[in-house]
Amino acid sequence: MQKTHKPSPPTFPNPAAQAGRWSRRLSNFKSANHGRRAKRWLTPGMGIKRWFALFGVCTFVGAVGFLHFTWTGPLHFTATAWILWLNNFTKPEVLPLWVVGVVVMALALIGALTAMTMLNRSVLRSVGTDPSEAVNVIYSRTTLARGPRIVALGGGTGLSNVLSGLKRHSSNLTAVVTVADDGGSSGRLREALGMIAPGDLTDCYAALSDSPVLARLLLHRFERGEGLEGHTFGNLLLATLSEEQGGLGGAMQDIHEVLNVCGAVYPATTQPVTLIARLRNGQDVRGESHLASAGGVGAGAIGIQEVRLDPPQPPTLPAVVAAISNAELIVLGPGSLFTSIIPALLVPDIQAAIRASGAPLVYVASIMTEPGETDDLTLSDHVRMIDRHLGRVPDVVLVNSAAVPSAVQARYRAAGATLIAPHSVDAALKLRLRHVPMLLAGQAHHDPHLLASALTDLLTADHGRARSRRA
Repeated sequence: MQKTHKPSPPTFPNPAAQAGRWSRRLSNFKSANHGRRAKRWLTPGMGIKRWFALFGVCTFVGAVGFLHFTWTGPLHFTATAWILWLNNFTKPEVLPLWVVGVVVMALALIGALTAMTMLNRSVLRSVGTDPSEAVNVIYSRTTLARGPRIVALGGGTGLSNVLSGLKRHSSNLTAVVTVADDGGSSGRLREALGMIAPGDLTDCYAALSDSPVLARLLLHRFERGEGLEGHTFGNLLLATLSEEQGGLGGAMQDIHEVLNVCGAVYPATTQPVTLIARLRNGQDVRGESHLASAGGVGAGAIGIQEVRLDPPQPPTLPAVVAAISNAELIVLGPGSLFTSIIPALLVPDIQAAIRASGAPLVYVASIMTEPGETDDLTLSDHVRMIDRHLGRVPDVVLVNSAAVPSAVQARYRAAGATLIAPHSVDAALKLRLRHVPMLLAGQAHHDPHLLASALTDLLTADHGRARSRRA
């Protein structure tokens, strides 16, 4: 007769044992975290080790000076009585008498360091900084402060996208933002207050903000309320500062301090300007928002011959020219060619500064065409348009090499956008191309972190070639 085996009853983990394991894991994690923080304090460039060393030297000198004072001054008998009292705590045949002095000094030093630590914690909490995160904040700021000086020009989501990635590599960032937008919230504020378009500035401030909460608030768009509906909080904030300061030009420093951005954001010009596009059929289209509907089919379908600003000689801030002159890398795009990138290049002082700069000029090529603006333009056409309006050909054209999924292409095609043909390039342009996978998953946009890494890699390679030439 076959013997049957009864299934063993299910076993459940002992709650006490499981709690003990989790407690040990948490303890190990905390220990590792404390170890990482301790090592980070000693990272070169933090400006910490030198002060610890000075503290040690001053403590030793102070101890020697105090010893001299007590032994030769009026406290000689008091010091002698103190030493004799401490000697009562040990026997010379068991422990040398000087060990007691070392123990007392160690306890005093520990007490002094504890007092300094608690004082620093109190100060940090009073200014709204978590003491446990202080080392990370200091490390990030000191490391980023040594990052490359990069100037990015453009507008729209493309510029804010690249800034959000670059701020992890450097705090020496300057965004020069196109302000020719005349639609939506920006257009309404321009018309009502006679100010420059604030929309793209708001996006860049949010991208460079150190505070996720503040970034979210800047981009908050009111969906109700008479006079408020459609506006973002950031646009209204910039409008308020513009009114209070008589224009955003004089309010830039205040804005940077209030928003605590990682870098600087400036408008391409402090004067309200209007974008005018000359089409191949001789028609002039006035206003950025009208390009997509020009001639009933869009300016891109007819063909844009050139764009210009009205007034044609708008001023820019001296800080913009200085940033371009001192830049190690100048980035154009990604973004709409005619409405984001080229308008910033039409400001005379910016144009002259870029042409005079010895920094590499990098054009980040768009992945898709812009419906109604760049229909049927090839990659070579984009580069030629930049050269025509700027007077300088980009040294590097950064092109995404990752394949765009067919489902994503179909979604964009339904909106009138197609892939920009990268193969239609001349021989001279091929030498300037750099193909790097930078696609954002599920989109036909650049991944900000992959794009930022590609840009900093270009800069590192350029510095390496310069060192080789000097050698």
